[in-house]
Parts: sequence; C-alpha cells; structure tokens
Amino acid sequence: MRLGVCYYPEQWPREKWESDARRMAELGIRRVRIAEFAWSRMEPEAGRYEWEWLDTVIDVLARQGLEVVLGTPTAAPPMWLVHQHPDVLPVAQNGMTYNFGSRRHYDISSDVYRQYCARIVEQMVRRYGRHPAVVAWQTDNELGCHDTVPTYTEVARARFAQWLETRYGEIGALNDAWGNVFWSMEYRGFDEIGLPNRTPTDANPSHWLDFRRFMSAETASFHALQGDLIREHAPGRDLLHNFMGFFTAFDHYEFAKSGLDVAAWDSYPIPRTEVLWFDDDVKHRWARSGHPDIPSFNHDLYRGVGRGRMWVMEQQVGPVNWAPYNPIPKAGMTRLWTWDAFAHGAELVSYFRWRQAPFAQEQMHSGINAPDDTLTAGGHEIARVAREVAAFESEFVANASNARQQRAPVALLFDYEADWIVQTQRHGADFDYQRLVFEWYSAFRSMGIDVDMLSPHADVSGYALVVAPSLPIVPDSLVAQIANSNAQWLFGPRSGSRTRDFTIPATLPPGPLQAALNVRVLQSESLRPTLRLGVTIDGVAGHGLRWRDHVEAGGGVTVGAAFDDGLPAIVQSGRVRMATACFDDALLRALLARCAREAGIDVIMLPEGVRLQRLGRLRFIFNYGEVAWRANAPDNARFVLGNREVGPADVAAWVV
Repeated sequence: MRLGVCYYPEQWPREKWESDARRMAELGIRRVRIAEFAWSRMEPEAGRYEWEWLDTVIDVLARQGLEVVLGTPTAAPPMWLVHQHPDVLPVAQNGMTYNFGSRRHYDISSDVYRQYCARIVEQMVRRYGRHPAVVAWQTDNELGCHDTVPTYTEVARARFAQWLETRYGEIGALNDAWGNVFWSMEYRGFDEIGLPNRTPTDANPSHWLDFRRFMSAETASFHALQGDLIREHAPGRDLLHNFMGFFTAFDHYEFAKSGLDVAAWDSYPIPRTEVLWFDDDVKHRWARSGHPDIPSFNHDLYRGVGRGRMWVMEQQVGPVNWAPYNPIPKAGMTRLWTWDAFAHGAELVSYFRWRQAPFAQEQMHSGINAPDDTLTAGGHEIARVAREVAAFESEFVANASNARQQRAPVALLFDYEADWIVQTQRHGADFDYQRLVFEWYSAFRSMGIDVDMLSPHADVSGYALVVAPSLPIVPDSLVAQIANSNAQWLFGPRSGSRTRDFTIPATLPPGPLQAALNVRVLQSESLRPTLRLGVTIDGVAGHGLRWRDHVEAGGGVTVGAAFDDGLPAIVQSGRVRMATACFDDALLRALLARCAREAGIDVIMLPEGVRLQRLGRLRFIFNYGEVAWRANAPDNARFVLGNREVGPADVAAWVV
C-alpha cells in the first residue's frame, strides 16, 4: 500500500529538488517515478552522456527515504536522433509521416531506432541497475499512445513479410488461409505483400488480423529488448510498463509473456468517461467523479495481465488537459480513487504529477501542487490518504494477506483479438466490443459481485461462473475446459463466429462451441437504434439492441427466453448458455443475476453509484453517487476505515 508520484526534475531548477523531495516524504509519498521523458538531458548528443544531474536527483530522493522507479526515455527521442535518422519517424494509416515536436514520434519496427534505444537503456541500467534506491524500472511510456501502433512504414512492411513467411512457410498456405482467390488478391511471394492500409475499399480482414498480430508482437519485442537489458544489469528489481485504460492496440497478455513483473496502468476516470461511448446524460451524471466502473474495470483487467500484481502508475489528481471537457473532480474523489485501487489489489498508487507545469503541452494538466507550489485540493486529499494508509496498513497486512491471489466468483473473458475482429468487421456502426464487455462487467458490479478478468486461454477452473460477452474465436482449450467444468457458462453474441484465419466456421457459428451447445447461427443482423426487439427475462421486460444472431436450436437445447417475433434470445444446454443479442441494462442485469444465482453467487442490487469490493477479510464500500448509503455490514462489523454511513465521494471498510 504505497503512495507514489510522477516527478520531472529536469523541468525544474536544481534548487527545488531538495525541498521537493522533503515535501514528498512529509506528504507520505514513498515512491517516485522519474526520467521517462529526459533523453535529451541524458544524451544531449549522440554518444555523449550527462549523468551528473540524474545522479544528484536519485541521491536527493534517496536521502529522504524515497524509492525510485526509473523510466527508460524511449517514448521521446531527441531531435539529434531524428535529424540524423529521419526514417525512424512513424507513419500513420493514411500514409502521413509524423513530425518531431511532441512525443511517441518513432517507428516501433525501426531497427535503427531499436539500436539507439538499446544503447541508452544499457547505459542507464549499467549505471543505476544496482543503485539501492532504484527499486523498479518502467520501459518506455504508454506504448502505442496517439495511434502510433500500428505503424505503416516500409520497415514495418518488410518485417511483416518476414513474420508472415515464418507463420505460413509457403505462400500458397497464406493465399488459402486468407481466401485470396477473392478479388484476385493472390500473391506469388511474401515479398509482394504490402500493408492493409490505403486501399480503395476494405482490405482483406484476414490480412488486417495478421497485421494486428504482427504489430502486437512488435510491441512486445520492443519491450523485451529493454527488459532483457534491465534483467541482466538490475537483478531483483521490478520490471513494469504503464498501460492505458480501454486500450487494445496490442495484446497485453502476450506482452506480459515477454517479461513483466507488474502490470501498471494510468487511471484518468473523468476524461475517460468523456471520451467513451456514453450518452450525454451519462457523461453529465458522472462528470465530476468518472463512471464508477471505469477504474475497477481496468484494475481487474490489469491485475489479470500482471498475474496478480498491479500498480496505478498515474492517478488523476485534478482536471487534465486532453478530454473534450475537463471538469474539476468533486471533493473526495482523489481519496476514493486511491482506496478503490488498493481494494482491487494495487500495490502502488502513484499520482500524476508532483507539480503542474506552467509551460509546454500539459499546462492545463493539474498535479499535487500548483505551479507556485501551493498544495492543490487533490494534494490535500492525498495527505489524508497517507495518514489513513499509515493507520490502516497493519489491518491490511493482517486481513488481506494473499488476497490478491484469491479468485472472484466470476471470471470474465476479455480478448484483444476479439476487439481487432470487431473493429475490422464492425458490421453495425454502434457495435463496440469494449462497450459490450464493459456493460456486462458494470452489471455484475452493480449487483455487488466481484469479477476477475482473464484471457480466454487462461485456466478458469475454480470459478463459479465464466462469461464471455463476445468471443469470435473460441480456443479449443476453452472448449475442453467447458467439458471438464462444473461452472455455469454464458457466451454473448458473435461468439464462435470466426476461425483463427478470420473465416466463417464450416459448421456455421458458434463453431467449436457446438460441442457444448448444439445450435447454429443461420444469420446475423446489426440493428439501427430504432430497431428494438422486445423480450422478457425473469419478469423484466426490455429490448435487444445493436446486434442479433438468428439461432437454430438443435437437440438437447432449450430456449430460455424468446423475442416477440419468436426467435431465441437465450439458448441453453446444461450449464452452458448463449445470449443471441445485446440487451438493455435492466434486461442484462436480469440475465446475469439468473446466471449468478444458479452458480450460487449472492446478488445485491446496489443503489446507483455504490460499489462493493472484497479483499481477504476486508469489505469495502465506495460511493460514487450523490446520496448517502448505509453499509450493509453485520451488526458486529469492526470498521477500520470510515463508518456505516457512507456519504457521497466517500469510502468505508470493515473486517468480516
């Protein structure tokens, strides 16, 4: 339960460093991330290094008892590198080459750039790898941000061709897998294959899917290039990357296999609410708190990516600079977000940033301190959290030991390839994979049910209920788990609709799932907003929205609910169900509540904005709403944080 901060000493006069470090320690900060954007100060010219300033900063922080997370600076290559090698600049999908002057201006596939990255990282890690104050290393910063993955350079094309040759071996095998006889797209050799952008109409979806897989592998190998050097020269230190919320440009599960101790992510609940799919009334409802399930959705996702270890590397403190609208959080939210992260298993919550910058691109992005060193409202809340953490830590250790390894009752399968497939063949303007997954997740949370988010390739034995809101490619390993499982299973629309090659299964969807559920999807339709399909589940009347699979039920299959036109809305065989459409919120909750109860899971219909979380013997309540709520704790509950009356923007915790 550590608090941290993101600090940019290179942006401030040296005479501030000592007082900054002292005030961090006094505030309760224990870890400080530095250096991830400071390449031009470390290597002002090619091969000439200046380390004295960084030596001094690390020593200044260490003298105050602060631990350092050192970031590699490869997200912002200096001008001298770009000037000498302009071909390292990335290329957008429309063919435009990005310019120098911000950040992430590099091609992740560039061999030249990778060589320079390896050199600066090796210099850093040889110098600081065994420094006692440096306890962790972060590679790069928010890989893929600003649509820089995928990249569409000639180098990427050449490396893609090599990747395809390794994957398929023979060009005929690729032509068959991709169905290139269609529109005369057949290739004579791998060197003829280009990138799937800038085509007059849609490129081959199989081409797109393999390109996304390739770029995902490129991102992982770029991290591994740095991670291997860090492992070699910084033994015993945590290796991490700071991912982003609702970001699927690469497969984070595969990324983690390239070497990762901790999955960290950057939490900005209010701006994320502004840029997602929500209607204006929903955005208004949560304008000063963020949607109550946005932080926990990503906490649970990245806890799964990190195999139980998760940090928040950047936590919003006040208004930011990058959303369409950037309101000030209501009082109490910085504290609430922090405890929400700890309750979901975060080992560290690190705030962005120590001091608001009065210059450059992020002038409107607040921090713990204003530019004049006045503590902001969020900073005062952090001081309160630090006091609470100090008082709470012994309770946490006593009652939440090994809790991060405990399973929730529900496993929700999240698949990056599913998002790529939907993006490539959306078929309906408002069908969004992440939206559908979030709706299912949010429905569970509104019923007081904890969720683990896992890869469809993960071991899900031991879960009472396993759900996949949509899973176009169903792994054979998952089908085998269904056969050997006592859990309840629920799949959503478009599940089993494609093969690994992005083709329709020969037996029709749901493909491999037919081994457990004897149905066929004869047709699929996307539904414009005016087409709403009436259906009732357990007495709750509602509508199917956005998408529907027309299902033919075979032997042994029962219809759990039907639409007004008679077509099945839910089909079931034993412990396995499939929902054939997207449902409105009330209908979705009715379906998931039915599945939960049949799995033996308690259902608590919570007031709007109230959320529960279990961590070992600890029980947390978070109130994102506007109305106080009395905690549903036993009469003999011992509260260790707050009390039974949980007001707006407040949190409470008790020991079971």
